[in-house]
Amino acid sequence: MPDPNSSPCAVEITDVSKQFGDGPPVLTGISFGTAPGDFVAVIGPSGCGKSTLLRLIAGLSPLSRGTIKVDGFPPGGDEPETAFVFQEPTLLPWSRVAANVELPLRLRGVAEAKRRQTVQICLERVRLGDRADAFPRQLSGGQQMRVSIARALALEPKLLLLDEPFGALDEITRNHLNEELLALREHTAWTAFFVTHSIMEAVFLANRVLVMSANPGRIAHEVKVDLPYPRTAATRETTDFHTIADKLSRLLHSVEEEAKS
Repeated sequence: MPDPNSSPCAVEITDVSKQFGDGPPVLTGISFGTAPGDFVAVIGPSGCGKSTLLRLIAGLSPLSRGTIKVDGFPPGGDEPETAFVFQEPTLLPWSRVAANVELPLRLRGVAEAKRRQTVQICLERVRLGDRADAFPRQLSGGQQMRVSIARALALEPKLLLLDEPFGALDEITRNHLNEELLALREHTAWTAFFVTHSIMEAVFLANRVLVMSANPGRIAHEVKVDLPYPRTAATRETTDFHTIADKLSRLLHSVEEEAKS
């Protein structure tokens, strides 16, 4: 069950647009709201602004127009806690696994005893408790990404933003990590935004899927995924799973054709 000391947050996005310099708008008219604990997957054609949207929610890039509130706070503040998992693990190659997970806690000035306890718990939860002294180069790609997720979860985030974290992995590894990610969600409560190019991944993870269109990027469709949690490998074999995936496939194809025209 989720940690009672941590609770997921709500996100409110209102009429958000993003433009870089004098270039064309990347995003326009984005309005969307989550309930605490929602798992939102974001799919769409390449270049439609999916990653840019995550960076705006994280406060890593300024808005051109509109507002974003995370539990009533503007992005980039101290509350509520937001963690970002990037496409690459972005681990420090000269530091051991435990030190990589510990880094954000050290930067926040967390006491040493608390840091060690948190690192141990997080590594155990991603099934890497026995690799704490390994260097990143000694891990597989899937293991490196699990370290990256452990580092994010060490902050006990209320909002978790994931930008195609499993995109470079093979399908079997990706499926296993999808299952592990949802298992981690049972331990610690967070609201999530997950960017992916995989329809199957979006349906498996999310309770809401946003389909974005391009030129400029905007939300074209929202599809609710009414599949019960917890989800397992057997979930992917159900008729309901494939019905939702087929619907999303048709919607994605329509916005891709629109982007070409």
